[in-house]
Amino acid sequence: MTSFRGMWVVVVPVLLLTAACAGQDGAGVAPDAVPSALPADVPVLRIDYTGGFVRPETNVTRLPAVSVYGDGRVITEGPTILSYPGPALPNIQVRTISKAEVAKLVEQARAAGVGSSVDVGTPSITDVATTRFTIRGPVGTERLEVYALGEATGPEAGLTAAQQAAREKLRTFTDKVTDPAGAATQPYQPTAIAAVAGPWVATPETAKQPRVEWPGPALPGTSLGEGLQLGCVTVTGAAVQQVIAAADKANAATPWTSGGKRWSITLRPLLPDETDCASLSTDR
Repeated sequence: MTSFRGMWVVVVPVLLLTAACAGQDGAGVAPDAVPSALPADVPVLRIDYTGGFVRPETNVTRLPAVSVYGDGRVITEGPTILSYPGPALPNIQVRTISKAEVAKLVEQARAAGVGSSVDVGTPSITDVATTRFTIRGPVGTERLEVYALGEATGPEAGLTAAQQAAREKLRTFTDKVTDPAGAATQPYQPTAIAAVAGPWVATPETAKQPRVEWPGPALPGTSLGEGLQLGCVTVTGAAVQQVIAAADKANAATPWTSGGKRWSITLRPLLPDETDCASLSTDR
């Protein structure tokens, strides 16, 4: 299911197209050459979100809308519970498609404008996220960033008819790749989990939440930046299943106990191309 989220950190609207390694725009590349050129754990196509007005822990742990790997794995976030507090772990789903279908998705991304100098305009909207499209292949890494893709849908956002049409093609492609009709999926089984921790603060909504003992590495872990009061630890090995089991008894507002203190934890299963907390950088 596609979700264009409203966010909480002000960002400057930007349209960015880069061909990082070869300095080319990718025109004329045979689509079926893209998947086989990269290792299985490298995404050949990814759609994710950056910036917006969000809490720091949300910005760090936000999942890509979709990650398509060269071996055919397609990883998306499944339906979420809208009531508060939500589950402690996100609902990540995986399906497998053929390499020919992977190549077709890359081709469709290019047809939608990724890998070109398409003009999507700069809408007069603030505080929302930028949708980033990334293709990796023989010509290097290409990115197209579109500010307020889900929010700026009409002339009231200060967009021309051509800019609106360009955005609609990208929205249509995003809907297709993130929510394919009738596709069979199964829960994603991570081999590592990043846990972003900060001091737990009681509120009228959370004060009665039962505590859950944290079974992973000592919190709060490596600092995520001065003044943030946030740290991150990477859960690996046997502790991954212990954390998943504990998360079944917790929710997004649970006070986790570690080292005699209570912590608020945001759990982020790591994807196949991610290895530790450093992988959560928004510039990937």
